[in-house]
Amino acid sequence: MSLDTTVSALFPLNGNAPTTHTIYLALGSNLGDRRGNLAAALQQLRDYMEITTVSSIYETEPVGYKNQPRFLNMVCSGKTSLSVQEFLKHTKDIELAIGRQPTFRNGPRPIDIDIIFYDDLHIIQDDLIVPHERMSERAFVLAPLAEIAPEVVDPVSGKTAQELLDAVSQDGIKKVAANLHIALDRDIQSGQPAVHVRLGRTGVVGIRKAILIGHVDNQQWFDATFDLYADLDPTQAGAHMSRFSDALEEVIEQLAASNWPQIEVLAEQMAKTIVERQKVARAEVYIRTALPLQRWTPVSGRRTQEVYGLIAQAVATKQGSRRMVGVEVEGMVACPCAQDMVHSFARSRLQEEGFPEDVIAKMLDVTPLATHNQRGRATLLMGTDQNVEARDLINLAESAMSSENYALLKRPDELYIVNKAHSNPRFVEDVAREIMRAVVEKYAELPDDTFVWVRQRNEETIHKYDVEAEGWGTLGELRSEILDNISIERHTTREAWLGLTELIK
Repeated sequence: MSLDTTVSALFPLNGNAPTTHTIYLALGSNLGDRRGNLAAALQQLRDYMEITTVSSIYETEPVGYKNQPRFLNMVCSGKTSLSVQEFLKHTKDIELAIGRQPTFRNGPRPIDIDIIFYDDLHIIQDDLIVPHERMSERAFVLAPLAEIAPEVVDPVSGKTAQELLDAVSQDGIKKVAANLHIALDRDIQSGQPAVHVRLGRTGVVGIRKAILIGHVDNQQWFDATFDLYADLDPTQAGAHMSRFSDALEEVIEQLAASNWPQIEVLAEQMAKTIVERQKVARAEVYIRTALPLQRWTPVSGRRTQEVYGLIAQAVATKQGSRRMVGVEVEGMVACPCAQDMVHSFARSRLQEEGFPEDVIAKMLDVTPLATHNQRGRATLLMGTDQNVEARDLINLAESAMSSENYALLKRPDELYIVNKAHSNPRFVEDVAREIMRAVVEKYAELPDDTFVWVRQRNEETIHKYDVEAEGWGTLGELRSEILDNISIERHTTREAWLGLTELIK
């Protein structure tokens, strides 16, 4: 977003790529959930290699010891930066994790992982022989290998995988599935619901991902939370929840090759992807993260890290999309009502003590007067296709309160902000209006259809409730009221600006 930022995903950035090796693996299982064991092995192998190709699943007769269940076998290939010994160690760890126990030769096992090829090397070591020494005799290895790489050459014999397969008996080898996916009887989510009514939002919330924000020379990782929604047609029973995560992963993967200049553009692209993936009329995306900024305390000049909220919202339909970006800011607010009562009380007490009126007026003018304080929390959102700086939005919201506050304060700093706040008392309504006024003045160049939404919440100290004020509208509407003093009965709402109300009609 803002900050004039670029967003990338959790991928390596610059630097020399590590040396990679081509590797082929044979996997087999005949104990427990055979498919599940194969899937678990592939899942864990992805931590150590980039799997590029996976064969079909073959059911085969056991070799050597016959009194055991039939095996499911498959072959996968890919790239790894690990040495062959490092990779072997990880395969043994994976076998143990899935439940393999020591047994006799060719005995039953929940998982078996063998290295078939490692580049074009012939490796003979005490605990490892590559290619596997009995590979050329085993159809349960050669059949899936020839399926995915018929032309790959065995460095020992010089023959291709297909030639080796043609030379052995394939009795007892049967292809049972093209992959590990289980064919479902029906798509329940696409069926008819029991109650025929549209749902405005359904989705997944609280997905946490690490995203990289900033220019190439000034990037920073952020722990971001995503909420993803789609509207649901009255004829569709449910949303495909996994597709929300698919859309998120798809967009984040694109970040490795693309520059996303703003976090709200990321949200917008995700909303568009959800519309496409879920085949729905509308999708909404919310992104929330913490934005740390370096600040300096006002008197002692000490460096302090202040953490603000950074948020983005986007709505997409088949016809178009809109996005918003904003910040959440904490500050200090002093109550003017209580201070006015203290002012009246102080005047009466000074009069009782016999001070002249001109002296009383001078004393009350130069002396900070007590009042109760509130912790203010401001949210400022702007809807625009143009770039706005997060730091600017933070400054606008923070400056509208009686005073900023800090995580770290020395005593001279405390005196400064207490005096500042009590010299600038404001109601919750005052803060909301000051933010809107500041936005109008700051963004004179933005078009009238730019949207602004403000919420100020003050956490009370002497009451058992909090107070809140909200304001919204297009810049055109706010300019008419703030600059031209023209009253507008009804401002454009956030739902209307995002196009939600049009879709609901």
